[in-house]
Amino acid sequence: MSNVNKIVSVSRDVTCSAETMWGLVTDLPRMGEWSPENRGGEWINATQPAVGVRFKGRNKNGKRSWSTTVEVIRCDEPREFAFSLIVGKSKWCDWVYEIEPTSTGVRVTHSWVDHRSRVAAWLGGVVSGVKDRASHNAANMEKTLDALVRAAN
Repeated sequence: MSNVNKIVSVSRDVTCSAETMWGLVTDLPRMGEWSPENRGGEWINATQPAVGVRFKGRNKNGKRSWSTTVEVIRCDEPREFAFSLIVGKSKWCDWVYEIEPTSTGVRVTHSWVDHRSRVAAWLGGVVSGVKDRASHNAANMEKTLDALVRAAN
């Protein structure tokens, strides 16, 4: 059984251009500057985001650390950027950034879409030390967006 389409989303209004926010959310090597768990990483088969490009990320939670591989699944500059976490041959989750214009700048929405099976969710908990990934991610996504807002202004 899976948690298909379990979605966690957080949003922030930012007084910056869509292009500025796009530059931040697509700079995965720098994401460790803003994310409490992600430590950045490097592009595997390119130097910038595009559909099909892969990225190896480093993550840390307390004393536990691990690396992940993600593949860009949507890249619609400057509106939407999304990538999937790949474990083995399985897609465990999607990370999505949506950027929409507002009267004072943009609204950025950061979403996590869980595709893991129960076994994958359990294994992820063992590796990361996080049992409730949805709540953990929601809190970290709030902090990440707060940091991105500061970086954009």
